[in-house]
Amino acid sequence: VTAQNTQTVSAVHDIPPEMVRAQIDAVFSDIRVDAVKIGMLSSQAIILAVAECLRHWRPVFTVLDPVMISKSGCALLKPDAVAALRKELLPLAHLLTPNIPEAEELTGVKITDRGGMQKAAEALVEAGAGAVLMKGGHCSEHADDLLFDGQQNFWFKGERIPGRNTHGTGCTLSSAIAANVANGCALPEACLRAKEYVRRAIAAGLDIGNGCGPLHHFVDWY
Repeated sequence: VTAQNTQTVSAVHDIPPEMVRAQIDAVFSDIRVDAVKIGMLSSQAIILAVAECLRHWRPVFTVLDPVMISKSGCALLKPDAVAALRKELLPLAHLLTPNIPEAEELTGVKITDRGGMQKAAEALVEAGAGAVLMKGGHCSEHADDLLFDGQQNFWFKGERIPGRNTHGTGCTLSSAIAANVANGCALPEACLRAKEYVRRAIAAGLDIGNGCGPLHHFVDWY
């Protein structure tokens, strides 16, 4: 649980791993789960609990967004949890959605261009991820994203949209991909549709607070 606003994450409180495990078990034991999306997990114990549940329930599709640093630059994933995520959770992900700093942290590969993105994506698949969608927004020369499924590359052209209301872009993208896959889309189409949705939501971002405001998640409705 976090205390945050548009400017900063001021506090992070870890939920007991037993509660996280109970929440997951409660859903899987009662409802058909077509897709799972994993975001911020702040401790090694929570990561291990989630990994244990995934191995038990074996969901058909899992998106892992390895949230490590907030938009405002605050560390969200504790150092001792990075190794657990890499070893225990990454191999259970059908799709990993790191940005460039996260991919560098997970692989040790310095990424400055498309070649670096490709090298890091290959390393992440070799480490066990089913596929990788690497977000290229941190590249200076382009903002293109790379989807690598272990065999094929799919490059998605990125557009830099002026404005600061980008709070939650990565979380929104990975959630939208999971929803699209649950609705029957193949992975490349699910990523393409999610990117287009996020683009519209950023363009219509809401001026709330004094920092990075949120995307307009209901842009298609009003």
